[in-house]
Amino acid sequence: MNKFETLQARVNEIIEQEKQTKQPLSLYEPVDYAIHQKGKRLRPLLVLIATDMFNTDIAKAEKACMAIELLHNFTLVHDDIMDASPLRRGVPTIYQKYGINKAILSGDVMYALSYQYILQCEKDKIPSLTKTLTSVLINICEGQALDMAFEERNDVSQKEYITMISLKTGILFAGALKMGAIIADADVEDMNSLSEFGLYSGIAFQLQDDVLDCWSDLSSFGKVSGTDIADNKKTILYLLAMEKANDEDKALLNKLYTEKIIDIQKKIQDVKAIFEKYNIKESVETMIEQYTDLALNSLNKISTDEESKSNLKTFINQLLNRNK
Repeated sequence: MNKFETLQARVNEIIEQEKQTKQPLSLYEPVDYAIHQKGKRLRPLLVLIATDMFNTDIAKAEKACMAIELLHNFTLVHDDIMDASPLRRGVPTIYQKYGINKAILSGDVMYALSYQYILQCEKDKIPSLTKTLTSVLINICEGQALDMAFEERNDVSQKEYITMISLKTGILFAGALKMGAIIADADVEDMNSLSEFGLYSGIAFQLQDDVLDCWSDLSSFGKVSGTDIADNKKTILYLLAMEKANDEDKALLNKLYTEKIIDIQKKIQDVKAIFEKYNIKESVETMIEQYTDLALNSLNKISTDEESKSNLKTFINQLLNRNK
């Protein structure tokens, strides 16, 4: 079994050696820009970890790593356009750098390229890998649709929010692990347990992202903090605050999220003040711990020995002890 650091290094090598230099450059240059920004590359790492934990040569998973990374970046390119996000990973988003039309088209080709990489995997694995990748993409789109709809609603429940982030984030973690398990010929029970681990760890990851968006700075987080508040995103922070706040603070929070406000920085400060008054950060951290426990319980169900599970334990520990 490979060490965690070895798998991380290999993921970076796989992605860095893949250069999109075909013509027209106006299409492929933004693709290179997106995938070579030194992001966390968590999804391809999960593909390798899952493949490796069943004692399978990780070289068999390299094309699947590229497929999941391209699919992930495709969703980010389009998300950034929809959210009007200026920065991603500390640098201008693709639409900011190249324009909206080029960004949309380059995102589309990333989507197509992800399937091209799947078609380079072992032939007997292609149908299952294609089915998994397609299911992941549909779920992500469903999650994004819910996310956008929530911005217009004032009655979003915590359960609905968890469903949304399961579709947008958890499913991609689960799908990456399932792809690795498919390549490794894991049995159905182990595959399902791995998918559960991915789903729960993905939920915990997104909940922590919600916290970091509110209480982090640009230099460490890689994107402007407070954007969720500025964009009226009904994150878990907002939902918990609406549940815990008194009537006066609920009314103020509702006003801040519904009325057009010119001074965005003042809005962010006022919302954060309400979050801090009701210890919302601490409440979300408790939820993160709960989903982490669910992930680790799923990991315990897998039939492999404890050593083979160590990389996923390291993964979730690093995931939840980050500042970006």
